[in-house]
Amino acid sequence: MSLTEKYIWCILMDKVLKLVDLNTLEISKDSFIEKDLAEYHSDILYKVKLTNGSQGFIYVLFEHKSYYDRFVHLQLLEYMVKIWRLYIKQHKKQPDFLPIVIPLLVCHARKEWPEDTVRLASLLSGPVDDLTAYIPNFGFELYDLHRYSDDQIKGTIASRVILLLLKHIRDPDFRQKLPGIFALMQALMKKETGLQWLEVVIRYLASALEEDELTWKQIKEIAEQAISKETGGYVMTLEEKVRNEGKQEGLVEGEQKGKLEGLKEGIELGITLKFPGDIDTVMAEVNKIDDLGTLKEIKETIKTAKDISEILALLK
Repeated sequence: MSLTEKYIWCILMDKVLKLVDLNTLEISKDSFIEKDLAEYHSDILYKVKLTNGSQGFIYVLFEHKSYYDRFVHLQLLEYMVKIWRLYIKQHKKQPDFLPIVIPLLVCHARKEWPEDTVRLASLLSGPVDDLTAYIPNFGFELYDLHRYSDDQIKGTIASRVILLLLKHIRDPDFRQKLPGIFALMQALMKKETGLQWLEVVIRYLASALEEDELTWKQIKEIAEQAISKETGGYVMTLEEKVRNEGKQEGLVEGEQKGKLEGLKEGIELGITLKFPGDIDTVMAEVNKIDDLGTLKEIKETIKTAKDISEILALLK
């Protein structure tokens, strides 16, 4: 079990743990969060065998919003459908059954999440009981950090560090909370995996903290006082690593965006010259495409196309 997975299991219900074989746990690289929601959510998908031998998934959604999202069920349902569609796509032979997806929500909204709203039917009005056959009334496992005091958050040191960070990251006094959280890491830093855990923490702080909340110099000083001077040096090294990765990612995304825009401009010019009466219809669909290969194919087809139907066929 990897470092990023260990802390999940302290918050899963016993009834779920009894039905999964943790020895088969495998993390999936797939994420189902839309880009415009990445600021508010992160997710992890695990493949796992159930105790009866069938395939299953555990989908963990981390809710980073500071407010209670009453309709999160709809997001979870969308992600579950995406997981099932991906599962079907990955099998050349259509599977006889779909795997069970167990949704787990880890949230730290300032308003406590009502326990009676974990099932989708709680959103519906009308004769729900009489129409249950037509309602996808799934529920999700809920771990609401604000239901627990810091002392009540149990588990391994690593899991407590991560969960306390999630709980307090939006608190006005987070700067006062961080020394205590770092102090928990003293034992971790003595282990072989200590630096890996520190990197997990630094990456989370880099993605979640607002620019005016804490400087990296302040975080370094807190780490030095709470753990060790050496750890403070590691903090700055890891921060530089994360920052450089972000710059590189930005360059790649910028290059990709430039290529997409260039191809779309070329397509627009080609359609204007050959099929000017259809420019609005074609470009409305072309502008939805973010795949370089598809756009290149459209651009090449324009050169030889004798009728607009050849282009429209590529847009379906």
